[in-house]
Order: sequence, then C-alpha cells, then structure tokens
Amino acid sequence: MNYITQYMSTKIKDLQFPSLNYDFGALEPHIDALTMEIHYTKHHQAYFNNLLASVKGTDLENMVLEDVLKNINNYPVALRNNGGGHFNHSLFWTIMSPSGGGKPCGDLANAIDQSFGSFEEFKELFNNAAKTRFGSGWAWLGVNSDNKLFVSSTPNQDNPLMDVTENNGTPVLGLDVWEHAYYLNYQNRRPDYVQAFWNVVNWEEVEKRYLEFLVD
Repeated sequence: MNYITQYMSTKIKDLQFPSLNYDFGALEPHIDALTMEIHYTKHHQAYFNNLLASVKGTDLENMVLEDVLKNINNYPVALRNNGGGHFNHSLFWTIMSPSGGGKPCGDLANAIDQSFGSFEEFKELFNNAAKTRFGSGWAWLGVNSDNKLFVSSTPNQDNPLMDVTENNGTPVLGLDVWEHAYYLNYQNRRPDYVQAFWNVVNWEEVEKRYLEFLVD
C-alpha cells in the first residue's frame, strides 16, 4: 500500500510521518538540497505535528484523514491547514524522483491527450495554474468522479479533495508554489521553478495514482 492510500483506511492518530525515498540533494540542480531539507524537516514536519495536536483527545483522532478533507468545511481551520499541508506534502515527495522527467506513457498519457489535446497543452495549462496562483498555494492534476482529468490550483494548503474547492476530485500530481518551496534557489522567479519541476516528475508514480483512484 502506498502512503497516500493509507489515508483511506488509517485513523489520523495512527498516521506516520513519511520517509523520503531519496537524499535531500538528489533532485539538484532542479531543487536544491537546502530547500528540500528545510521544506521536509521543518515545514512538513510542522504540519504533521500540528495535525496530530489539533485532533488529540477528540473524536477526530479516530477519523480517516481523507474523510475529514472531503468534508473540511465542517471542521476547524487548523485542521484544514495542517491536514491539507500533511496530505499535500506526502503526495509531493512521492511524485518526484532523481530519475524523473520526460513524458508520461500508457493509460495516463492517453488520458492526458483525451482531456487536454496533447501533453504540451496540458503542461501549458498546468504551468499557468502554478504561475498565476496569487500568493501561496498549489497547482494540481486531478481526476474527477467522471474519471476525467482536470487542472486546477488552490490557495494555501487546500487540495481538490476538499469540499471548499471549485474543481473537486482526487489529486494525482501536485506542485507546491509556496515561496518556501523555491525561494532559496529561484528567489522571485517562480516560472523558472515551475519549468524545472518537469525534470523531476515521477510519471510512473503519477500514473499509478491515476489508475488507483479511477472510479469503477
């Protein structure tokens, strides 16, 4: 079972902080080691710790995180921010790889062509979603309840699972465009960071998520 699928069955109190499958410097020169270390050990760790603290001693600690996120409008803002932050980053680390880049293939490639016309047109839409997100947030590739792919962006630590988002579905690819994700290396050049991201995308993992979350 991959880490994201645990959210469909594991109580929040039993979630574990995920380990990386590569060294902090493994994604260089596209994402530098210091940014990765701070992002993972400080920012993500804080979201995880705060998530557990926000539910401790309440009925929420026995709930499944995905169920909470899907109905996040019913819960406190702290849970929205920290639950979203933990979920989003747990996905983010896994859809990047030192051997990433290139183009998707197989069923995912076909679905991208059907949904967006071509891989290049998909990239343009995704890049625009990432570059034009005002302030902090994320860009997403998701699959909706009709098994159709969509591109969207969300503010802060929101994601397409949440009932507060305009484009609802399951995220299979996400790009963090908070400044802490790129500022040490790219400063204010977010478009350069967005372009560099394509060199580390783990398309095999993205396709695995796409196929896993297709609705029967």
